[in-house]
Amino acid sequence: MSDIRDGEPQTGGDEGQAALLGFEAPPSAQPAPTPYRVLARKYRPQTFADLIGQEAMVQTVRNAFAANRIPQAWMLTGVRGVGKTTTARILARALNYDTGEPGSGPSIDMPDLGIHCRAIMESRHVDVLEMDAASHTGVENIRQITDAVRYAPVQARYKVYVIDEVHMLSTAAFNAFLKTLEEPPPHAKFVFATTEIRKVPVTILSRCQRFDLRRVESATLIAHLDRICRAEAVEAEPEALAAIARAAEGSVRDSLSLLDQAVAHGAGAVTAIGVRDMLGLADRSQVIDLFEAAMRGDVPGAFAVLRAGWDAGADPRQMMEDLAAFTHLVTRIKLVPDAADDPSLTEAERLRGREFAGRLPVRALSRAWQILLKAVPEVGAAQRPLATAEMALVRLAYAADLPSPDEVLRSLRGEASAPPTNGGGGGGRAPSGGFSGSLAMARTEPAPMRMDAVPTTAPRLQAVPRTDAPPAAVPVPAPQTEAVVLRRFEDVVALAGENRDVMLKTALERDVRLVQFEDGRIEIALEPTARQTLPGELTTALQAWTNRRWVISLSKEASAPTIAEERTRRETERRQDATNHPLVQAVLSSFPGAKVVDVRERAPEPEAAEDEPQAVDRTGEAGADEDEET
Repeated sequence: MSDIRDGEPQTGGDEGQAALLGFEAPPSAQPAPTPYRVLARKYRPQTFADLIGQEAMVQTVRNAFAANRIPQAWMLTGVRGVGKTTTARILARALNYDTGEPGSGPSIDMPDLGIHCRAIMESRHVDVLEMDAASHTGVENIRQITDAVRYAPVQARYKVYVIDEVHMLSTAAFNAFLKTLEEPPPHAKFVFATTEIRKVPVTILSRCQRFDLRRVESATLIAHLDRICRAEAVEAEPEALAAIARAAEGSVRDSLSLLDQAVAHGAGAVTAIGVRDMLGLADRSQVIDLFEAAMRGDVPGAFAVLRAGWDAGADPRQMMEDLAAFTHLVTRIKLVPDAADDPSLTEAERLRGREFAGRLPVRALSRAWQILLKAVPEVGAAQRPLATAEMALVRLAYAADLPSPDEVLRSLRGEASAPPTNGGGGGGRAPSGGFSGSLAMARTEPAPMRMDAVPTTAPRLQAVPRTDAPPAAVPVPAPQTEAVVLRRFEDVVALAGENRDVMLKTALERDVRLVQFEDGRIEIALEPTARQTLPGELTTALQAWTNRRWVISLSKEASAPTIAEERTRRETERRQDATNHPLVQAVLSSFPGAKVVDVRERAPEPEAAEDEPQAVDRTGEAGADEDEET
């Protein structure tokens, strides 16, 4: 029978099979065709020199081998497809590299195949054991390893245990591994691989040398795909390879799988149009046109571009993701101009991205990003994704068309003394004068309004010296004693706050209605929710704070509102007064759906003339909490 290794017949074939069975092979019989191997397996790295994008890890391992500082365990972590399992096999090969010559030992440089190299790379070496922790999670599986690790290797220099997806092991399995992992035999090495490093116990991590394998950069990935295409004699457009690298998100295996699919889709040629159709992507220039229409406030134009992408087979969610990605790109180019030199970008993205970055403010791009960030999951979860995407574009277009609050205020203050009643525009459109341009400006979060108003809090208490103290009986004058004078109930509440009795202060504000107040005597009415011990607590506290006797009596007569109710009423009046201000009305009309949420007192001007009348200045700024994502 034929000896088949890795899918390739080594000897015999159909003729050998026919001879063994006693039949004469037909003259036209040919060896069976070699099964196709996917690119991710065919171009799997065999040495450290073949790894791409992991230079830091390779340098660390090289120095460790050169200095003979090889640890007993490695922990490899990273996203899928960056080479964790491949690196583990290369480490096993480097540890057991043996050319048969005297003095041969572990080496990171392996120009030729050693005695054990082929068997290790094909996962069939007796001393290199690979285990998938996802299907071997129990303590019994780990006990088999701990029992067998004491025996010396059969052929190679080291016994190497490669455990993939190690985070899937149970807690008992991890605990069973601790002693062996901390003090393994000299001939045993462990290599762990995981995508969920946070699920691995710290006790395991502390016994391993950890390597975080990075995502491969787009430029490196594009160059790697181009080399493979030349080796496979496949014609590939640079834009198509850039699209594959973007879709792979730094994963080498994902990029090779997509390249395999693109070659099959294009019948041996990889084109940008074919990759877009295969992945359900919109044309990059189409995404840029969609961005320009939305930021210009052109809703019909944005709808037309979105519908064209839908008719071409593009997924609305993917178009929203691409639109968000381009928004992020423009923002990066504006803040870091060198970001436009990324080789994974198309020429249209590079040129038009710079153009948009020079014309759009950061606040407009930030607002667009926030809207798109919420629109992507909405479109993905909607039963009608196209309609949902169109509504997201409406929000984006109208947000881009509205001016910012500071621009509205500057425009209103620069007009006539009589504030306008229409806010300079209607229907959510930008007011004329200072807001027109090739691209509309998105607005920023407004600042809270500051209005002058009468203070509602009681003044800070001061110690008042007593004047009715008797004169001293001796020539040496005695020091005067001081007592706290409380003239109103609000002073009692303030005194509780100064003495940091928060519970009593809160109860006085919320549960007490004042009936009558005199020095040394207070008549109050309690709310139904008040605790019945409150009068006694107040009496004890006042005697301790003032060194005088106080009488607290309860009444059922009609009384004033509580301090909390009075504070709420005043706050409502202040907010209503601010809302009715003509300037605030003009701002609210410019921002449909906005409302005043806070009113703050304005600090008094330091150089006010004494003979001038002190008029209340209500030209503060309004704080708005928008109901829409605009």
